[in-house]
Amino acid sequence: MAMIPPFSMQPVLQSQLVLARPLEADDFDELFAAASDPLIWEQHPNPNRWQKDAFENYFRGALQSQGALLVTDAANGQVIGSSRYSDWIAETSTVSIGYTFFIRRCWGKGYNYALKHLMLNYIFQYVHHVTFYIGAVNKRSQISLERFGGQKIGEKELAYFGEAPKLDYVYLITKAQYLHLL
Repeated sequence: MAMIPPFSMQPVLQSQLVLARPLEADDFDELFAAASDPLIWEQHPNPNRWQKDAFENYFRGALQSQGALLVTDAANGQVIGSSRYSDWIAETSTVSIGYTFFIRRCWGKGYNYALKHLMLNYIFQYVHHVTFYIGAVNKRSQISLERFGGQKIGEKELAYFGEAPKLDYVYLITKAQYLHLL
């Protein structure tokens, strides 16, 4: 039997730029509209997620994860992306953050940075390590996470929900590293 984390894997988090709240089944249409831009997924290991059938699989996996967050623009409520917590491991005090995407209007404007800060600030109240699994072909996300202080610690073949295995790079941010950056 899986242990239930001593914290919510789907908190409500808000900053001046973003509001993240638990993903719900009724969010499909708005989130798919945000995700249906092929350029969002061009560097992703599964570049067809902009297509409805591939996105439906991604969305089912997000709901089943019980850690997915819908991200909206805090100024106007527009759905701008998604992210999630996953893979809580009590023995190592570790949680993963991933599956994050934003609409292109938000790229390079601090939205990803604001969301990562919110998510890390929240989760580091409960764990000491956060891992990120980033597709080996996703240079944009690798650079972003390295700027954020993430350190590549390995490589791993992973199969996302209902998809074929792909090579991911594993990054780590420890609580101590993160607090030092603040």
